[in-house]
Amino acid sequence: MTIQAILFDYIGTLVEPNNYSMHESQLKLHRALCQEGLATDVGEFIEAYGKAHERHRLVRYQKLKEVTNAIWVAEALNSIHCKVNIDDARLKSALNVFFQDFINSLKVRPPAKQLLKTANMHCKVGLISNFTYAPAIYSSLRRHRIGCFFRAIIVSESVGWRKPHRIIFDAALRALQVKPEEAVFIGDSPLEDIDGAKKAGLRTIFVPSRFNTLRDVEESGVRSDMVFQDLAQICKRLPEIANST
Repeated sequence: MTIQAILFDYIGTLVEPNNYSMHESQLKLHRALCQEGLATDVGEFIEAYGKAHERHRLVRYQKLKEVTNAIWVAEALNSIHCKVNIDDARLKSALNVFFQDFINSLKVRPPAKQLLKTANMHCKVGLISNFTYAPAIYSSLRRHRIGCFFRAIIVSESVGWRKPHRIIFDAALRALQVKPEEAVFIGDSPLEDIDGAKKAGLRTIFVPSRFNTLRDVEESGVRSDMVFQDLAQICKRLPEIANST
């Protein structure tokens, strides 16, 4: 059965952060919350934020249930006696400030744009991203003018489940109206991307990134259907891959 769809991971595979400081973003988040009327001591907030983030990180990585940032920010604020509901619009406003530096730090890996253009010439193209705040992904795609290449954009916050859980892969396949065996997934994480996609029935391509090397995928014990040195190699071989059976 020939390939009908190519799906990509986003952060690590197509874009990478450069010179990003989480601590600076946390300080900006605190200032934004104060400006929104949710004033707290900065030291207390950073400590409470760290504890809440860690509690939910365990849920996200062990149970693969995605948790959006508003939940642990609200939890942090409430723990230091600043009462707020997770649906409070002030949280979203502050989170937009929090993520702006991260969005600005993302750079498109060469030659990702050419790869996406080539993929569109042969198949339906989709994106599956593990991310706690979907608006940040959409903003980044607009900023780099690459959102137009995707017929389906699936973010874990919107689905409620993270890769490698099968649910998020199934959501992308439904959106593209293809069967698992008709799709190939390209990613840089041995566990989240390659193992997750294979268990969902997709063919897989591993590409190394600043986060995961060729040695990492070898040592993981996960066997990708194809392994390439970089995106340029994939771009060169893409017509052959798309026409494979």
